[in-house]
Amino acid sequence: MAFTPDFSLDALEAFARAHIAGLEGPMVLAPTSGGQSNPTFYLSFGDRRLVLRKQPPGELAPSAHAVDREFRILQALHATAVPVPRPLAYCGDRELIGTLFYIMECVDGTICYEAALPDLLPEQRRSIFLSAAGALRELHALDPAAVGLADLGKADGFYQRQVARWGRFWHEHGLGDNPALDAVLDWLERNLPVHNQIAISHGDFRFANLMIAPNRQGISAIFDWELSTIGHPHFDVGYFCMVYHTTPEENGGLLGLDLAALGIPTRHEFLSAYFGGRPDAFTLFDQVFALFRGSAGAESVAARAAMGQGTAENSFAFGRQMGASYAQRAVQLISDGEA
Repeated sequence: MAFTPDFSLDALEAFARAHIAGLEGPMVLAPTSGGQSNPTFYLSFGDRRLVLRKQPPGELAPSAHAVDREFRILQALHATAVPVPRPLAYCGDRELIGTLFYIMECVDGTICYEAALPDLLPEQRRSIFLSAAGALRELHALDPAAVGLADLGKADGFYQRQVARWGRFWHEHGLGDNPALDAVLDWLERNLPVHNQIAISHGDFRFANLMIAPNRQGISAIFDWELSTIGHPHFDVGYFCMVYHTTPEENGGLLGLDLAALGIPTRHEFLSAYFGGRPDAFTLFDQVFALFRGSAGAESVAARAAMGQGTAENSFAFGRQMGASYAQRAVQLISDGEA
């Protein structure tokens, strides 16, 4: 069945040709398999391969689907050691195709939504996990002011603000019936840390937003910077490590798999790679909060789907399933008393 977008291809093509040099041949648009939040499309002009990322149609919540924010961050990071796609053009005119959007270069490689990285060799899996730790370390080592992103977020109170923000979302817009999430939110509010660290936080650091290089030895690009902010670096670490706390059936996790046979670093090894041999710097609060954010974020996907703003057929079911799974794992960690 032919793909028919819900926006003007003529308007998109005119914008692209006016703002990006060297585009030749007819424009071809094709959907990608990702993008639960912001619809993402492959865009090609002859041999030139690009990517279109836009807001979803319909009424949007304030500050949600911030493609303008993503574009600015890509501009700031492209000249650093952090692997990101090259940003090409941003459109702030909603009338053109119905929403804000931007266009970036297409990075070669593959995206894998399963943390077990099927079809790869054990040594390739290990290299990719360690490359992810290294890319995250490069990001967190940047001085936000030096790359023009000092105003990306507030410098203090990241965990306090995030717990309050996502707790407020859950109470006001969540669909309810997730007692584990209620329990985790209560625990977080009673155990907020005193000390703070500052870094550029990606906000959604997971395999779905990482491009595996063509040689299958590392990460060639980090995508989806919509939720990026000035925040605590341990959040990104914990968010990536959620795969160690969920099963393959739960969003492609690793729980229950033979990691040694697969060549995948253990959670302790991944933390050691990121922290330079000091995995104990990572706390129970860090991991519980990451699972809380995963749960609340999944519930937000379900809530948007319930309002007709889902970007995939399974958005509602996916959001509800993972909202429950992440929260239940967090409750178990709290019960065990260790990260």
